[in-house]
Amino acid sequence: MIKPALKRFEHIVTGAGENINLVDGALLIASNEYPQLDIPAYRSRLESMARELQVQVDVCRNASDMIDTVNRYLFEEQGFAGNLASFNDPRNSFLNDVLDRKLGIPLTLSILYMEMGNRVGLPVRGVAFPGHFLVKVALEGEDVVLDPFSRGLVLDRQELHQRLRHFTDSYRSERKLEQLLVPAGNRDILLRMLRNLKNVYFEAEDYEHALEMVNFMLVLAPDNVGEIRDRAYIHDQLDCFRDAIDDYQRYLMLSPGADDISYIQSRLTDLKQSAGRLH
Repeated sequence: MIKPALKRFEHIVTGAGENINLVDGALLIASNEYPQLDIPAYRSRLESMARELQVQVDVCRNASDMIDTVNRYLFEEQGFAGNLASFNDPRNSFLNDVLDRKLGIPLTLSILYMEMGNRVGLPVRGVAFPGHFLVKVALEGEDVVLDPFSRGLVLDRQELHQRLRHFTDSYRSERKLEQLLVPAGNRDILLRMLRNLKNVYFEAEDYEHALEMVNFMLVLAPDNVGEIRDRAYIHDQLDCFRDAIDDYQRYLMLSPGADDISYIQSRLTDLKQSAGRLH
């Protein structure tokens, strides 16, 4: 049975292009875990925070002052911080928990930073940087890249290249760096949130919750072959034979040249035998 949160999520994202309301999408994902979540109350809290921040921003002389003011408000006055001690706690990815506990991961703290900045006239966009989500502020003549997980730390080109040292050499050219700093759309941001949660649940072997996150992802990207394969695997782990068969078959139809085709075909044979014994 489809959960109400998933149905509401489907309603706001289907056909919305990149005009998806990021806060509503994030809170609907959280409401899957918290069915009684009062989404309007959290919207109101963000609006109240933005009004407080606006008073401080109104006296700023320039965008640089605005950035300093947003940083001070969020990380000093409000006390938001990166949760280094329990990075894989799923609550770090639920926006309501981030607002309540003042702890988050790079992605959710970036969403908060984007929401506050844009509400007070600071043009902030998300950046799906490898391994660590960032934000950037478009100023006249240059973009300023910030790390909300590190209290709004400004990152220069040298620091950005240094952060890429754990990845392939191809990331080290300036041209490639600029490509990595292209703003992420709201659809992609929500997909990254869901992927983070799926990975947390996978590591904990919590396949029921992992399945729910994949279902959300497939609303955003119905033909994502990797998620279709992962959902088939999850169904397989949960002994949902027919659902696993359907997803494995769809995966093979969309990726006929997949590297794991032999394994998938073998699993299909076994699953069909298992499903047949249920009659």
